[in-house]
Amino acid sequence: MRNFAFIVSVGLLSTSLSAQNAQPAPPSAPSSASPAKSIGLYAYPKNNQTADQQLKDENECYGSAKTDSGVDPNAPPPAPPSAEQQQAAQQQAAQQAGQSVPKGGGVKGAAGGAAGGAAIGAIAGDAGKGAAIGATAGAVAGRRAQKKAQKAAEKQAAQQTAQTQQQTQNQANAQHQQQLDSFKRAFSACMDARGYSIK
Repeated sequence: MRNFAFIVSVGLLSTSLSAQNAQPAPPSAPSSASPAKSIGLYAYPKNNQTADQQLKDENECYGSAKTDSGVDPNAPPPAPPSAEQQQAAQQQAAQQAGQSVPKGGGVKGAAGGAAGGAAIGAIAGDAGKGAAIGATAGAVAGRRAQKKAQKAAEKQAAQQTAQTQQQTQNQANAQHQQQLDSFKRAFSACMDARGYSIK
């Protein structure tokens, strides 16, 4: 029982000491960050406005420009597709292009090889054997040519898809920049009307 009373008294003592040492959190100060600087502009008072008045004017013009332009300059730019998404789109385009390559390269090659082999075999004295050898060689060459054409089509489709993705991202970035420029023009006009030089 004594141990229990001792543990309780030590616990109470440590709790009261920590409560005495705890400092109250300082009240949060109003934001003194310059909205002009947050968007890459500098405001200089033309009529000797105080720093407090300038901050008030900047905040009001920031809100006005946001409303007038419909643009939130704190909104992130459009995110590009992830590497996985880009790769998946390129692979899909490559597969579709590979499927569009004409089939039957081996058969066409065999027919051409057989004809050539028969002609050579006829000269050598055995047209049948020459045709068989020519057909085999032609089939192999035909399949090889078909696979080469398929790989080339897949590579070209993947490259075209990558270029299209890059162009789309560039257009989205340009549009985002135009929106930011519109916001900055609205902000600058407001600040200019209130007697500030904006650069």
